[in-house]
Amino acid sequence: MADQTIEPLPHGFKLNEYLIDRKIGGGGFGIVYLGYDPTGQPVAIKEYLPDGLVRRTEEGRVEPLGEDQVKPFRHGMKYFFEEGRTLANIQHPNVVRVTNFFRANETVYMVMRYERGKTLQRHIQELRGEPMRESFMRGVFVQLLNGLREVHAQKMLHLDIKPSNIYVRQDGSPVLLDFGAARQARFTDSGQVTPMYTPGFAAPEQYGQRDRLGPWTDIYAIGASLYACMARTAPLPAPEREKKDGLAALLKPHGKLYSPDLLKLIEDMLRLNYIERPQSVFAIQKKLVEIRPARNWNRPSLLDRIKETLNRPL
Repeated sequence: MADQTIEPLPHGFKLNEYLIDRKIGGGGFGIVYLGYDPTGQPVAIKEYLPDGLVRRTEEGRVEPLGEDQVKPFRHGMKYFFEEGRTLANIQHPNVVRVTNFFRANETVYMVMRYERGKTLQRHIQELRGEPMRESFMRGVFVQLLNGLREVHAQKMLHLDIKPSNIYVRQDGSPVLLDFGAARQARFTDSGQVTPMYTPGFAAPEQYGQRDRLGPWTDIYAIGASLYACMARTAPLPAPEREKKDGLAALLKPHGKLYSPDLLKLIEDMLRLNYIERPQSVFAIQKKLVEIRPARNWNRPSLLDRIKETLNRPL
């Protein structure tokens, strides 16, 4: 069945104790709103609303499109609710902060702290051909990995890390967004869960070897996200790389802008064989911190700037 376009809740809609202002994001499994709590503080509210499975009534309620959609919708709602419950127990500055989750309108809502800033994907898009500074990249990911370590300590995997799920606050600190447990809950006709992933950022084991998932799976996505910061595009999807892997050749041109140790680390994180990747987030973090470029790889050295000044025509 083709996906259905579902209208968001309107401005001024009263949702329990929250007031909806407007839609600010979303995807195939939900809508994110800017809302306000009873004290007038802004919050982000995520509504479980899977396209192709449900419609919205005039009163704002959510209902399955038909009998065939009831089971997958309810199963996904259960995952969504459990995601909210788990995230509510994680209080880390680099993980999205869930402050409330509740049922209403025959679906589920997750209330999160509203953050000011923009996604890492937006940062990449705004480069306009200029390279992203290595110091910025390393600063973002070293902090982000603090949050991911906490997630893994809670026996969770993210399974969809990518620049659009990394939010960078105005002070430069990152937040890991959208754990998307509900995305893992769409059923096939046989009643089995269909795994969902983002090509380019998904590790090979996400394509049918679910018993091999582990921290190294998220590490692959971190490597792919770092690659995207440099190349302004995702790596080739894992199945294509398994046929012919040219990653090393693709990384080589970036050696003029980024330190060799960083490129080597990215290549290691993107190994197709999960056993060959670094096995823990701490190992990645330690290497990122220890990288000490011989010079600023994203800017001309002081000597280069002096030479440029002396060579300018009078």
